[in-house]
Amino acid sequence: MSPAKDMIGVMERLWRRVQLMSSWGRVTFSDDSRSAQLLQVKLNDSETRDDTPRIAEFGLTSRPPEGSDVLVVFLGGDRSKGVVVATAHQGSRPKGLLAGETMLYDLWGKSVYLTKAGGIVVEAQGAPVTVNNATTVTINAADSVELVTPLLHVTGDIVADGNITDSVRSMADDRGLFNSHTNGSGTTTPSPQQ
Repeated sequence: MSPAKDMIGVMERLWRRVQLMSSWGRVTFSDDSRSAQLLQVKLNDSETRDDTPRIAEFGLTSRPPEGSDVLVVFLGGDRSKGVVVATAHQGSRPKGLLAGETMLYDLWGKSVYLTKAGGIVVEAQGAPVTVNNATTVTINAADSVELVTPLLHVTGDIVADGNITDSVRSMADDRGLFNSHTNGSGTTTPSPQQ
C-alpha cells in the first residue's frame, strides 16, 4: 500500500473517531439510587445506551424527566465509555430571562428566580416552603418585612425590641389605656402589678 493511501486511511479513522466523540439523545429511564446517577439514553433508532453515568455540577442535583435532551461525550470516541455532560427539558424550561438572570426550576413550575431588577422571586405553586433545623433564621431587611397572609401562626413567644402597632394603635398605647383605666364610678384604680 502506498504512503498516500496509508495516510488517507489514518485520516479517515481519525475523522470517524472525532465524529463518535459526542452525540445528542433523549432520556428514556433514570436511576438516582447510586453514587452516580445513571441514565438510559436513546441516541438514535438503532442505539440505546443503558447505565450511562451523568456528570453534573457539584452542589446542584436534579433528575431529568423522561424525554429530556442529553449531550453524551464518548472518551476518545469509544462508544463504550460515554458520560452525560448536559441535560435539558424543552417543555419545562422557563423562557424570557434577561441576560445575566438565573433560575432554579422544576417540572411543576416551582422556581427560585434571581432577577435583574425584581429581586429574588420564589414561586411555590401552592406548595409549602419549609426551612428545617435552623438554629436561627435572620432577615436583615433595609426597609421592612411584609407578611401578606390571612393568618400568622406562631407556636412560641413573640419578643419585640421596639413598638408593636396595628391599624388601630400601638401596644404601648394599649398599655397606657389599661394602666389608666377607671372603674364604673370614674375612680382611677391602681395600676396592675404584672
